Amino acid sequence: MSTTKQKNGFSVKAYQGDAKTLLAFNLPKAKSKNLAGFTIQVSPQGKQPFFLENELQFKDPSKHAQDPKLRPTSSFNAPIHKFRWVHFPGSQVEGTKPFFGSYTYTVTPRYFDDKGSMQQIDTRLSVAVKIDVGPFSKGKIGAGFTRGFTQSQAFVHHFGLKAIFRPKAKELLFDTSQVSGKNDAGKEYTFAQEYQWLGFTARDRIFEVANEVLNDKQLHLDLFAYDLNEPDFMKILLELAKQGRIRVILDNATLHHDTKAPKPEDQFEDLFTKAAKAPAAILRGKFGRFAHDKVLIVSKGNSAVKVLTGSTNFSVTGVYVNSNHVLVFNDPNVATTYAQIFQLVWDGKVNVKFKQTPEAAKVFSFSSGLPQTDITFSPHQDADAKQNLDNMAARIADEQKQKDGSVLFAVMGLDTGTGPVLPALKDLHKDQNIFSYGISDSPGGIELYTPRRKTGVLVSGKPTSTKLPPPFDQVPGVGIGHQVHHKFVVCGFNGKNPVVYCGSSNLALAGEEVNGDNLIAIHDGDIATVFAIEALSLVDHFDFLDRSASKAQVAPTKIKAASKQQQAVNAGWFLSTTDKWAARYFDPNDLKSVDRELFG
Repeated sequence: MSTTKQKNGFSVKAYQGDAKTLLAFNLPKAKSKNLAGFTIQVSPQGKQPFFLENELQFKDPSKHAQDPKLRPTSSFNAPIHKFRWVHFPGSQVEGTKPFFGSYTYTVTPRYFDDKGSMQQIDTRLSVAVKIDVGPFSKGKIGAGFTRGFTQSQAFVHHFGLKAIFRPKAKELLFDTSQVSGKNDAGKEYTFAQEYQWLGFTARDRIFEVANEVLNDKQLHLDLFAYDLNEPDFMKILLELAKQGRIRVILDNATLHHDTKAPKPEDQFEDLFTKAAKAPAAILRGKFGRFAHDKVLIVSKGNSAVKVLTGSTNFSVTGVYVNSNHVLVFNDPNVATTYAQIFQLVWDGKVNVKFKQTPEAAKVFSFSSGLPQTDITFSPHQDADAKQNLDNMAARIADEQKQKDGSVLFAVMGLDTGTGPVLPALKDLHKDQNIFSYGISDSPGGIELYTPRRKTGVLVSGKPTSTKLPPPFDQVPGVGIGHQVHHKFVVCGFNGKNPVVYCGSSNLALAGEEVNGDNLIAIHDGDIATVFAIEALSLVDHFDFLDRSASKAQVAPTKIKAASKQQQAVNAGWFLSTTDKWAARYFDPNDLKSVDRELFG
């Protein structure tokens, strides 16, 4: 869903995301002369309005129109030098528990006079748009995303640079209400508070489904799990085991199983087995390599009614560190299909021979009461695995033929995969005729393609040696593992036939041949938009970190005691007092111009 308002050639478009909003602005090139940026006021219904923040300020704010009653970082005093912005409720001044409901965004272009001094705001130029902000759902499909921004200013402001994600003691079912740490203001917070912010709507969706089953004795849960160590989630599973209302298929590859030094999954299996009342049961297996699905199937009696799936592992890392997604299908037909696959895998003892079944070769299609949705279950025979990925690669190639084609993606690994999809994504930046915007996260890192040309941008979701210049606070490293754990590709955003490919599959041929996974294609503009906004947020964020990682020397140690504003001045990081920043948005050979036209 999106809404657009326009006044005197200036337009503002608001796109509905999952508990976030993409704002895109556009104006004629003639109106970009002396453009100082954009002031953005946010008005949640029934709440006090506020201005979005900008960490960068003018070198000498006293030379520009300022409101001393507002924060120096307010976009009223320090307008934003971008033609689009994603607003995350709860990321800045709203605190960790955001308001969900109707929001009005009022955007005002700001201008310099001929001497480079920003003039007073002219509200006659303002354009206001209203849109609902909250967890995304459309019909029978709901979506959820982890926040995933542990390397962000918002995370550090809320929880401090030295935040931890689990207690140092290796207790499996630790108490999440215990204090986790203190932020820079000296305020204590618990693991539960940290988890609520980090897990965002994906966490909410997972616990909504788990608690729904727990609180209704008529419901039963079937669970596919790969990583499993989220303490509060496991407590619900163990309670369901005591009541005989759950079956679990849990990966037992080396990462999750060790007879000499039991892994968290081994410890959970032991607790489950001791607690379980028939017919509750747990089955360990790995197909050929991994049992890689992350799925909750809810049944009432003998009928499946709901399923949750996606890329999010039911673990501390999966929900609270990784960038991930979940989908909830409140549709008996989809749920029944997942339940049948679960039963087939259960009866087959989680065996790679699943690939020989008719179900492994089939594309399950749904359209009644849903947008066109296609789902496949692996492991597949080699030819079927190749065909499924060839279809994706063909759609990417078809997008390159379109006049206003676009591909946006967030995929965990681009340099380790096999098959046609990953090379197709990696090669997108070479094409002058398509808007491509993507992020990957892999242990060896990947090459960065800058957006200062028309050929697209591909950034690493695992920046190294990042040392941010003032006025930005330092952010923690991601450590071992992945920051970007998504596996999704959006083709044709804002086009005639948008589609998002998502799920648990790593989109590599080898994985599709030996892992238990589900790969989903949803042909719907609103759902594609939700995923597109996630890709934009991640690319913009990590592009900044990647570029800053190579500029560590601009944060001199001699001025540590100075104010952040003075440090920024000394380092040369402040807002421009000319309109040169806007020129790239009107250069047809620059990606930013393509970006402005596509979104605004």
